[in-house]
Amino acid sequence: MKSFRFVFRYLRKYAAVLSVTILSMLLLVGVQLLAPWLIKQMIAIVTNPALEKADMQQITNLALLALGAYVFRIGLQYLRSYMAHIAGWGVVADVRSQLYEHVQRLSLRFYENKQTGQLMSQLVNDTDLLESLIAHAIPDLIANLLTLIGVLVILFGINAPLALLGMLPIPLIILTMQAYDKFVRPAFRARQRKLGELNATLNDNLSGVREIMAFTREEAESLKVADYINDYRLTNLHALRLMATFHPLVQFASSLGSIILIYFGGKFVLGQTLGVDSLVAFFLYLETLYQPIRELSNIWENVETALAGAERVNALFAEAPNIVEKADAVQLPKDTRGEIEFHNVSFQYDANIPVLENIDLTIPAGKVTALVGPTGVGKTTLANLVPRFYDVCGGAITIDGYDVRDLTLKSLREQISIVLQNVFLFHGSVRDNILFGKQDASEEEIVRAAKIANAHDFILQLPDGYDTLIGERGVKLSGGQRQRIAIARTVLKDAPILILDEATSSVDTETEMLIQQALEKMMVGKTVIVIAHRLSTIRNADKIVVLEGSRVIEEGSHQQLMKEKGLYRRLVSVQIENDLAAKPLE
Repeated sequence: MKSFRFVFRYLRKYAAVLSVTILSMLLLVGVQLLAPWLIKQMIAIVTNPALEKADMQQITNLALLALGAYVFRIGLQYLRSYMAHIAGWGVVADVRSQLYEHVQRLSLRFYENKQTGQLMSQLVNDTDLLESLIAHAIPDLIANLLTLIGVLVILFGINAPLALLGMLPIPLIILTMQAYDKFVRPAFRARQRKLGELNATLNDNLSGVREIMAFTREEAESLKVADYINDYRLTNLHALRLMATFHPLVQFASSLGSIILIYFGGKFVLGQTLGVDSLVAFFLYLETLYQPIRELSNIWENVETALAGAERVNALFAEAPNIVEKADAVQLPKDTRGEIEFHNVSFQYDANIPVLENIDLTIPAGKVTALVGPTGVGKTTLANLVPRFYDVCGGAITIDGYDVRDLTLKSLREQISIVLQNVFLFHGSVRDNILFGKQDASEEEIVRAAKIANAHDFILQLPDGYDTLIGERGVKLSGGQRQRIAIARTVLKDAPILILDEATSSVDTETEMLIQQALEKMMVGKTVIVIAHRLSTIRNADKIVVLEGSRVIEEGSHQQLMKEKGLYRRLVSVQIENDLAAKPLE
């Protein structure tokens, strides 16, 4: 019922469309129930000993009535089908839109243990099942139930004792459906879960196809994917096997009604308590009675599949964001100076494993502050706390005196730009990716940003310049080119706070110089947090903060820290030695 309530909550919007659908179904049931009655009337006429030639008009009238009813049925079937699809696909579109908005509000903690393919399966495959539920399963269920009720009323009107005898198999059918419900729904839920695992694996492998080729893992990965495909096949077959067992049992139970009618109906006719026309009509109506019951078993398969998908969708909706905006959150002023202060900040991803402890730190407005330290010491984590990708576990972070938890997320993140080591570019043109920084930017602004990022010249050399399609994740560009396009979109955003996380790593020396020049032009007048493993790039930082063991152990300029002979000086010395060792012998 929880899954049904979830679906009906979205159906309210389409009440008018559903009204037309329901009215069409009611009229269709009426047309369906009319046919046996017409045959009963025809038999009554032709078996009447007093039949005269003039009575052919009655038969003609019955035929014309049947013709009109069946023509009318064509229009009703169209309305019932099309209107149900309008509601079905409308609900799917609404659920998908709201589900995507919901997952965007979830914090990065949620995505740490999730595969993209699994989420895609919930967003696409599982929501797709809602259409079959709304446009097919539920209308068919209602139509069959209405038919069932209508037929029972008519049967009791023809002969109540015979109708009661004909209903004897119904409790057996209901018990069968209840018994299999305990097994069928978990089976279809497992099938959807296996489909999600398959989608997740395919997504990972298609995204990492270059690595698969580089490590000659094609055969191994093909075998792994084949295992997932086979698991899905076996799980699917298990669910279908349950339904395949269920269907014959329901059909056998419904056939018992015909056996009962043959015996007792014949007995009633011989005893002259039932006419032949009524017996024939009873047979036809009994078939109409058990037809919806047999179809209910087929419909139930679709319902079970759709509800399994609805449960998975609902489970994703139930995921609560870790980062919650306060009801009375305020706007961070657009003219913010950008002074960032950490007040006794502590943070941990997992309980009892501290990443940052008791951090007291001031990042001056309009200055460049560099974070250095061994790998895994928490430099990136410290930077991620500023835009509230994660919330502090203790203490507070303020920007110009505003606690970041008191600010609206939109106003906070609008004032922060980030350039990462692993740049993500979207499938589309160069222009589209630069415009990601400011959607309403003019062509002049786009070109200016590209020039500041030292990207304009290489963009003009691309086949279609700024309109060149760069492929998924910018696969058609080099690492340095992708980095400079990312810098261009950051320039276009022009936020007062800038976070650079290993922005010049993994590129050659010449490209690093171009990127560094672009970053220096972009950093003017901004509050900058730089995370870099190449210490030569931060020598001119206004302030260098050294982290070790989840704490800040040193602060100062390059010259000051070199005099203190602490960790920073040791890191610089090791890097100088490594650079000298890497130089070729002359």
